[in-house]
Amino acid sequence: MASVLRTHVGKVRAQNEDAAYRDDELKVYAVADGMGGHLAGEVASAMAIDAIRSMAKGQAASSAALGRAVSAAHEAIAAHARENAACAGMGTTLSVLWRSGRTMYIAQVGDSRVYRMRGGRLQQITQDHSLVEELVRSGLITREEARVHPRRNVITRALGTQGENTPDLFTEETQRGDLWLVCSDGLNSMISDEEIAAQMAKAAGQGLAAAADALIGCALDAGGRDNVTLILYLNEEA
Repeated sequence: MASVLRTHVGKVRAQNEDAAYRDDELKVYAVADGMGGHLAGEVASAMAIDAIRSMAKGQAASSAALGRAVSAAHEAIAAHARENAACAGMGTTLSVLWRSGRTMYIAQVGDSRVYRMRGGRLQQITQDHSLVEELVRSGLITREEARVHPRRNVITRALGTQGENTPDLFTEETQRGDLWLVCSDGLNSMISDEEIAAQMAKAAGQGLAAAADALIGCALDAGGRDNVTLILYLNEEA
């Protein structure tokens, strides 16, 4: 099993506005966390994932192709919101992995995240587009204070919304044995990176499914205040 996907509505929200996509054949893994009025966030995240699915099935992996797909998702979501009053103001985060050979193409908009565990060390690969992340980088609050900050859910970049929506596009080398995690903030807002690393380490002995279930369980045990979605992908190839 190269990957596993898990999603849970959490303990507080009435509906799950996250969406995700995994394709082990095409090696594409994406998580979107929608926002907006009733059901609108669910629509936005689903549209973003649809754009990534269409991209993967019709193009070779590249940063350019990934960027076009993210832009297409933004335009489609924004147009749908303009044409449907119930969806006004909707938007979504989007984090994508797309592997080709030893290259991992990555796209990031919002505060969902991509992590990589290599040699037992966990590294956050993406950078959050959020108010609290800006405060952390400015030295005004600590990383731990950011996790409980009253405005921790304010993001500064999202697909479908007005203002900044340009994705971060970059590449990383991937090695055999790398364990990648793509997740909505319903995971990392509830548990620390140290706890994420501890649960991901279970994949080595117990398998990806056990590690994914453990991560979801930890987020729920910590309160489950948001929808939580994650994909674990293990690079088993040299």
